Amino acid sequence: MESLISARHSSVFLAIFLVLSALANAKLHEHEFVVQATPVKRLCNTHNAITVNGQLPGPTLEVNNGDTLVIKVTNKAQYNLTIHWHGVRQIRTGWADGPEFVTQCPIRPGESYTYRFTIQGQEGTLWWHAHSSWLRATVYGAIIIHPREGRPYPFPKPHRESVVLLGEWWDANPIDVVREADRTGAAPNISDAFTINGQPGDLYKCSSQDTTIVPIDFGETNLLRVINAALNQPLFFTVANHQMTVVGADASYLKPFTTKVLILGPGQTTDVLIRGDQPPSRYYMAGRAYQSAQNAPFGNTTTTAILQYKSAPCCSSKGVSIKPLMPSLPAYNDTNTVTSFSKSLRSPRKVEVPTEIDENLFFTIGLGLNNCPPNFGSSRCQGPNGTRFAASMNNVSFVLPNNISILQAHHHGIPGVFTSDFPAKPPVKFDYTGNVSRSLWQPVPGTKVYKLKFGSRVQIVLQDTSIVTPENHPIHLHGYDFYIVAQGFGNFDPKKDTSKFNLVDPPMRNTVGVPVNGWAVIRFVADNPGAWIMHCHLDVHITWGLATVLVVEDGLGELEALEPPPEDLPLC
Repeated sequence: MESLISARHSSVFLAIFLVLSALANAKLHEHEFVVQATPVKRLCNTHNAITVNGQLPGPTLEVNNGDTLVIKVTNKAQYNLTIHWHGVRQIRTGWADGPEFVTQCPIRPGESYTYRFTIQGQEGTLWWHAHSSWLRATVYGAIIIHPREGRPYPFPKPHRESVVLLGEWWDANPIDVVREADRTGAAPNISDAFTINGQPGDLYKCSSQDTTIVPIDFGETNLLRVINAALNQPLFFTVANHQMTVVGADASYLKPFTTKVLILGPGQTTDVLIRGDQPPSRYYMAGRAYQSAQNAPFGNTTTTAILQYKSAPCCSSKGVSIKPLMPSLPAYNDTNTVTSFSKSLRSPRKVEVPTEIDENLFFTIGLGLNNCPPNFGSSRCQGPNGTRFAASMNNVSFVLPNNISILQAHHHGIPGVFTSDFPAKPPVKFDYTGNVSRSLWQPVPGTKVYKLKFGSRVQIVLQDTSIVTPENHPIHLHGYDFYIVAQGFGNFDPKKDTSKFNLVDPPMRNTVGVPVNGWAVIRFVADNPGAWIMHCHLDVHITWGLATVLVVEDGLGELEALEPPPEDLPLC
């Protein structure tokens, strides 16, 4: 008996020692972000773009698992602004999550707000971006999370690491673009270029001098941290003559697998190892659109960077740079490649997926068309057949409040800001991916949330619809990682599709690509109190209302409760 007690005490002491050691090694990172208009030249023209610290992309935040960040954001731009730390769990620190009018009121021009949060149990690549209107077109940057000090990667340490940020560029003010679309009710103008680390690449006009160079050398391994920061487009990514070994996504490790092509929806990140195993030279890295919506306009262009071997001869005998080798890319509508890639994602070992479900939710997602209001002229109803574009979940087109945030209203018990009647399933059951009756094309606007008890085990079926057009939707849930237990095409059928669930080693992510004319099933435990927006990360769709908010109530005791709001929380 004494030996048993002694063993128990030893286990407790060891656990305490490990916790204290982790705290001792954790660091505090303090940063200041100054948001302002900066002259930026792209595609032969110079525009004033909203940037952070004058950089496009903005500063990279490099931390270790367990570190705390304190980031003061000062808004010197002419627009209201918030910053979202995409994929950071924000355990009990929902006030730092960032979506405008969901967890905070915006930072007004001339004002500041300090975001404070700790990275807990996450390793890999995340990113940060503006979460106000379309400001994230130029306000974004990478978050690199290394293992705790002294801990290795679960793969051989690479010789170097490089951030590859995929983005979009409008040769115009993106705020003007979205405001014009809001005025007319039509789809917004497409971007003029895709970018890698802010540069379109030398396939675009006036861009040859600034193409991003990613270094490598023969025999080296480079860890590429690939992020899709584009506003409205899933993107394929590949490297000429090189294979990529996928080792992580959305700051979670994966069972390694080799591929020639990545697919990333906006919001998603993928970590890959690339070996310098080709003749030393210059090779294009390339990104182009995956467009699943039929007859929808999109930027059918290719952005490039250059994977350059350090030992490669930089110039030909005539002093002209060696032209990089171009890779082949999938067709813009190659859904088979997307499906094959998604099926390859697995957790590296058996994981604890919730098996008993407390909340079984079914959310339809997709577009809609609102009839032209009587007081609107034809110039304001330029969608198909004199309508205005909309989008919804379960036929509710989400409307943000404008005088207080949802989290403030929830925390302080302020009535009249939102209602808690977001439907757990579609109000009307129909053939979701078939020929949908026009009577179901017009969603109902509302600020409706769904409440979850702390600790509840949640399953959400995300079902694409063919209203207007089916499309691959990248759905992002704030405040949580979740397991993607299954994906498929057609209408989800619980009688036959449940047998396809992977409850052993599904991938953990924070953004899931719901297949075009298909469905995805995610599971998680609601163990983080707060108000968490769930939305399509195609910004045109969230602008039209493709979102809802999950309000997770406090549990028992301080450690299961939302922290008090900070004193400098912006006022409305």
